[in-house]
Amino acid sequence: MRSLERHRDVGAYALGVLDEAEAFRFEDHLMECPRCATQVTEFGPAARQLMLYRRATPRLVHPLTRPGPRLLDRLLSEVAARHRAGRRRVLYAVAAAVVCAVAAPGAVLYASQGERAVPLSATDERSGVWARITAEDEAWGTDVVLEVKDGSGPRPCRLVAVGRDGTEQTITSWNVPGHGDAPNTMRGGAALHPDQIARYEVRTAHGEHLVTLPAG
Repeated sequence: MRSLERHRDVGAYALGVLDEAEAFRFEDHLMECPRCATQVTEFGPAARQLMLYRRATPRLVHPLTRPGPRLLDRLLSEVAARHRAGRRRVLYAVAAAVVCAVAAPGAVLYASQGERAVPLSATDERSGVWARITAEDEAWGTDVVLEVKDGSGPRPCRLVAVGRDGTEQTITSWNVPGHGDAPNTMRGGAALHPDQIARYEVRTAHGEHLVTLPAG
């Protein structure tokens, strides 16, 4: 791959559409090209917006699909049904909370904590890198928020989800700007669901291990 072609791949890499071999070659290029490393970081907001669009768009609807004459009626009926179902869920939740409060005050605390994603954090003694992950189960996979403190920059890094079956998926990538203790925050996603992930690993673009966060 010529140098100009590598420069052109920065958008595809940031959006995660390169295959494994092409991504590996581009990461080698990142180590030698500060301009591309900066552009990968700048693509972060656009990648997050596209992820939000994907989450809000039903998978089975073709982007060029035209609505039929009765589509609006069906949509309004579905919205009304969802509103009714939502009200029933609220009433059930209130009733359950009352039962828990009467049975044991501690049960209410346990139930409320179970609704939130529990952050995972770890510090690697060898690299000195600290990371914290908050992962939420979604219909399409896992939504991940990552915070990293890495004082050994500048260097390009990535977060990898390792499945229980041994498969790996790159969740997000970034460029550590330089020496410092301020954490960097990134957001990404994996097609694997949380119960399918064995651990998360922060690595450099060349594959050097920085810190591991067991998924439990």
